[in-house]
Amino acid sequence: MTDDWSKKQLPEEQRRIFGLLSQETRHLIVQFVLGHPEHLMSLAELDYVSPKFRGEIRNQLDTLIDAGILDLYRHEPSENKRDLPSKFYGLTEYGVDVLYEYNYLRGVPAAQALYKNTRKSEKIQRHQEAPRPDLPQSVREALTTDE
Repeated sequence: MTDDWSKKQLPEEQRRIFGLLSQETRHLIVQFVLGHPEHLMSLAELDYVSPKFRGEIRNQLDTLIDAGILDLYRHEPSENKRDLPSKFYGLTEYGVDVLYEYNYLRGVPAAQALYKNTRKSEKIQRHQEAPRPDLPQSVREALTTDE
């Protein structure tokens, strides 16, 4: 994490980030991504675990991507496979820095336990086990817990 990031924030930026992360659907999306074993979720997985409508999830994913918190990661070998997802949403390096600054990363073990104990349909289990692209190494390392 970049220690200088928090020192450079202006009050307006802090309010913007707080507003970004405190909106209910965006907050849920971030929590679900943190809880996923690979920290990369397909839209179907997000739709399955979220009480929100798919259209709302998509809108908020776009907002998080525009803000630089999340990115759309593609797994090209799965693009032409009907039963496997090829698009996944995961944190960026900037997103990790923001979540670190706002203490979201402390909740990774709890988010993972919650996700692990969620009953999943056969389709969602298949999505969870699907091959995924690699996250940037710094993102992977920041989200790795000792459990």
